Parts: sequence; C-alpha cells; structure tokens
Amino acid sequence: MTDFKLENVVPWGRSWQEYIQIFNLTNKNLQKYIIDCAAGPSSFNVEQYQAGNTVISCDPIYQFTTEQIQERITQTYPIIIEGLETNHHKFVWQDIKSPEDLGKTRMSAMNKFLDDFDTGLQQGRYVKELLPNLNFADQQFDMALCSHFLFTYSDQFSLDFHLQSILEMCRVAKDVRVFPLLENFTGEVSTFVQPVIQSLLACGYKVKIEQVKYEFQINGIDTPAAGRGGFLSHRPVTRSNNVSCKTPAPRSPQVLLRCDPAG
Repeated sequence: MTDFKLENVVPWGRSWQEYIQIFNLTNKNLQKYIIDCAAGPSSFNVEQYQAGNTVISCDPIYQFTTEQIQERITQTYPIIIEGLETNHHKFVWQDIKSPEDLGKTRMSAMNKFLDDFDTGLQQGRYVKELLPNLNFADQQFDMALCSHFLFTYSDQFSLDFHLQSILEMCRVAKDVRVFPLLENFTGEVSTFVQPVIQSLLACGYKVKIEQVKYEFQINGIDTPAAGRGGFLSHRPVTRSNNVSCKTPAPRSPQVLLRCDPAG
C-alpha cells in the first residue's frame, strides 16, 4: 500500500439512504454483518453504527488522517461539480435537482464520515484494506458491497483486477453486490461486465443482473448490453482451463450485479 497516493484519489461519499436504494437493502439485510469495499468517505458505516448495526469499511484512503482526507475533499469537490455541469445531459435530474443539490447531499454524507472517522478507526470499523486481497477469513461476512468502484473505473483497472476483486469478495462474504455496471461519466456498460460474468460462470457461479430503483445516470436502467435481473448464487464448481478460480468457500456465496446508474 506504500504506492497508494492520496493525490490520485477523488473522494466522493454516499449516504446510508443511497446505499439502501443502490443495493436494494432490506431491514433484514441491514442487520447482517457487512463489509463495504472501496467505501471511501461514505456515511454508511457511521449511520449503520448509530442504528446498532455492524459494518466494516475497507479502503486504502484510511491510512491518511482526517485532516488529510478533508483537505483532499476540499481540493476535488469543485472539480467534480464542474464535471457534472459539463456532463449535465448524461444524468437524470429528478430526485437530485442540480449539481449543487448533489454536492450538498454528498458533502453532508462526507462530513458525517469525517466526524466519525477517528472513533471508527479506533473501534476497527474502518480498515486499510485494498482489493483484490482482503485480510479476512472465508465467509467472515454475511454481505459484501462495492459501490462506484468496480466497473466504474474500467479505464484505470484491468479485467483481471475486476475478476479477482469480485472473487475475493465472494470468498469473504455469502452475498456480494456490485453497483453500478456503467463506466464513469459515459452512460455505457463497462466492456468488462460480460467477460467477468463468463469467468464467474466458469468458476461455478450462477450470474444474473438485477435492476434497482436508484436512477441518476442515463442508460443505467434496462441496459440491453448487460441484461436485467437477479442473483449470482453458488453451485458445484465447473472449472475452466483458462480461468484461475479461488477455492470456493464451504458456504454458498451470492453475487448481485446491479445494472443501474452511477452518481
């Protein structure tokens, strides 16, 4: 993790309510033991903690201090807002009315994270872990979430990185949910989605894509290139000669790929 630089990060945190919409989380889901991968400055952890639930958030950004993360948020915030204004036509401005409205929502979530970060770090709720290698036991968690990282930055991370990251999430959790399937600011389904699905099938997983209610990026719903629909559940492994599969856990993990917008 020594090569990880804060100057290369654009922190952008989402709220507990957005997580519920993004991942179709039920009250029963929220009471499970959850790991949030590439969580960044999201307020999901602190809001879950305040509700009496348990989340472990993983991100290499947690190696930095609260002040350093806050400074980076201040530096990058206007850049993100400018990008949203430039690409205004690529988003659905319905529940969120404008880039400024979105900015206020995101800053509210990030400020909750910043207020909680030192305490949460001491309590072990924020952990400096980096995909695709997580220092947790097989099936340690009930659910693993990854929001706006995998597939979103397909231009920066390889196909193999995506596949190994999802397989690692399957190793540590029984239920894995990844959102969205679109590349950042493009409205296009990542070219990695279908190869990842095919590789997961070769490793013995059954894959479907499920639509969610959360809509912000145009073309995020009913994406023909990816399809619609459901769960990835474990079945007896049928290995492929050209796919390196991690050893399947004894329990039956599930992956849910959410076919909807980035925001």
